[in-house]
Amino acid sequence: MKFKLDENFGNRTQELFRAKGYDVQSVLSQRLSGCSDSNLYEVCYAEQRCLITLDLDFADVLRFPPSRSYGIVVIRISRNNRYALLELLVRQFLNALSEMSVTGKLWIVEMGRIRIHEANNDNE
Repeated sequence: MKFKLDENFGNRTQELFRAKGYDVQSVLSQRLSGCSDSNLYEVCYAEQRCLITLDLDFADVLRFPPSRSYGIVVIRISRNNRYALLELLVRQFLNALSEMSVTGKLWIVEMGRIRIHEANNDNE
């Protein structure tokens, strides 16, 4: 499984993915900062990467259909929280990956739970 971290994530978060053996790139390292959400969605598809983001816009399944992606993961955290909470949520997500694939799905990761949107068909 390959991942792309949106521009809100830094090197420490990348290391969490690498420690689990995942191929991970970031928007920052690929100089994609400031690109449109639509462009980022397309880049992730072209690279066969699951997008990890804090941007709630990606939870819009009509605009960004998860069934036409390698997965979208939205980490729900308030802007004032510390890295420790973000790290906890990322670890929660990584642990859940051992039980279920994210490909073609939207995962909303919140404290203590993960909501999963699976389309019944391509019309979402």
